[in-house]
Amino acid sequence: MKVAIPVWGDKISPVFDTATQLMVVDTGCGSPERTSVSLEGDDLQRRCARMKELGVETLICGAISNPFRRRLRAENIEVIQGISGAKEEILQAYLKGNLYQEAFRLPGCPRGKRGAAGGTIPPEGDGCRKKSPGKGRGGRCRLHASPEHPPKKEA
Repeated sequence: MKVAIPVWGDKISPVFDTATQLMVVDTGCGSPERTSVSLEGDDLQRRCARMKELGVETLICGAISNPFRRRLRAENIEVIQGISGAKEEILQAYLKGNLYQEAFRLPGCPRGKRGAAGGTIPPEGDGCRKKSPGKGRGGRCRLHASPEHPPKKEA
């Protein structure tokens, strides 16, 4: 599986739409292999196409525009938005199934909501047992289905 994280220095870029560097991590091998990809000069369509060509399945980012998020979802790329922090800390938290921490929440992003095109914004707490507000939006987050976060048994 390949995960993409837009980077600015050693942190996640605050806005994916304007990011110039992308760290692509292949998590399918023993030790995650990182590749740096330049996005400089790429428009929305080209960025989405490049991510698809690279085999990216998940994007972890800060803010992202609705058109960009919809286009990535149309390419079957999962978007986890509203994340901020040091890129390596975020990657390790994602790999351990522990990404939804208050410390990684982008300031100003609401918690526990899904964007109109299906992007996930980290919910309050660890997110795996919280229900998202709104009709038809219940359930567990997909990232926390791990041994450390077993499903809660309904009483």
